Amino acid sequence: MANPVVPGRWRDLDKLLLRPGNLVGPNFEPGPELREDLQEYAKVLVVGAGGLGCELLKDLALSGFRNLDVIDMDRIEVSNLNRQFLFRLQDVGKPKAEVAAMRVMERVSGVNIVPHFCRIEDKDIEFYNDFNIIALGLDSIEARSYINAVACSFLEYDSEDNPVEETIKPMVDGGTEGFKGHARVIMPGITPCFECTIWLFPPQVKFPLCTLAETPRTAAHCIEYAHLIKWDEVHSGETFDADDPEHMQWVYSEALKRAELFGISGVTYSVTQGVVKNIIPAIASTNAIISAACALEALKIATGCSKTLSNYLTYNGLAGLHTKVTEFVKDTDCLVCGPGVLVELDTSITLQKFIVLLGEHPHLLLSKPSVTHRGKNLYMQAPAVLEEMTRPNLQQPLFNLMGKVPKDVIHVNGSTVTNGKKNSCLRKLRVVFKGIVDGVTDMDTAGGA
Repeated sequence: MANPVVPGRWRDLDKLLLRPGNLVGPNFEPGPELREDLQEYAKVLVVGAGGLGCELLKDLALSGFRNLDVIDMDRIEVSNLNRQFLFRLQDVGKPKAEVAAMRVMERVSGVNIVPHFCRIEDKDIEFYNDFNIIALGLDSIEARSYINAVACSFLEYDSEDNPVEETIKPMVDGGTEGFKGHARVIMPGITPCFECTIWLFPPQVKFPLCTLAETPRTAAHCIEYAHLIKWDEVHSGETFDADDPEHMQWVYSEALKRAELFGISGVTYSVTQGVVKNIIPAIASTNAIISAACALEALKIATGCSKTLSNYLTYNGLAGLHTKVTEFVKDTDCLVCGPGVLVELDTSITLQKFIVLLGEHPHLLLSKPSVTHRGKNLYMQAPAVLEEMTRPNLQQPLFNLMGKVPKDVIHVNGSTVTNGKKNSCLRKLRVVFKGIVDGVTDMDTAGGA
């Protein structure tokens, strides 16, 4: 049963929303209506219901947000219980999103949380467009890139390459690793998106197979040898399941034998799990601190009660405490959030003619380009098998190939010549078809009905 409404429950929130200040946003108008609007109209999607996601749900609910959704594809494991505080031993095996939503609604009256037990890719694009803010509590670079691309897909630019304000989908991204963490605000078209600063993340460590097989030097080498090489030798045809305790125990035992053979220490069952499943170490206190920063930024975005973070906060509690804010600069040529090159076309132009125009366009001058639209290959120059498969598209109108939409983004990969040197390059184009209004041509409307 939900807790009853406590008098003065929103006292601290009202201190932010009922009074003017020197750091407020440009459109901030203090008053009780602001809290009412926040609770009634603001919709936030929390992506991830793990250590950081549990904290985010709790913090957002206690900050006045009442309409929340959470999406997560995982089920609860025993190893989650030391830091994912919404879960109990009896919850093991249940979907994280469903249990997290239930627990927060039990403790915070008035909040409504809709859980989604599925992969983020299982939802169509319009699902994400229903939310005012997307809060990320993820531990995967690939998942962040996907949500970033989805949010940026709603972004539109005007004829002067300025982002259209109502198409901006704000994101708040948090991440933790041990005693370190970050919180960032992403306003597509204004601040750097995730892809603009992808270089901030170190590449995933990969070990050469020759090192694993011949000269292991660390516990991780021994574990990966058992996982990647020994398993296939002994269990030919059987797929390794990282979530099967018996499979993991076998890898641990084999890794321990190899470590003893080469005089290497440090192989434990928990380390084996971490290496095989690429588990990022997590600490509850770090999750709580980063979640608090993310929830505060979400509140700022929704109400304008203060200027938002500019735009990347880092936290380090490893030795003492150190935190700082860095303002990164947006990459104007970003293929995800950048405006791209505006190209206006007739609906009758074929893909083949469009490719010719790419070589004549003064801002492109691309030769032998390949063309993709929403991940689908419209025409590929190579390899030969893909060229043959996509060749029939050359005679089709580009308007038809792009789904008969009035405007959309496509990517072209070709080569340019600079200072006599040939360079490969990838370009983003904003294609606008002339005479199209909401997918209906002038000719269609002229015919009447």
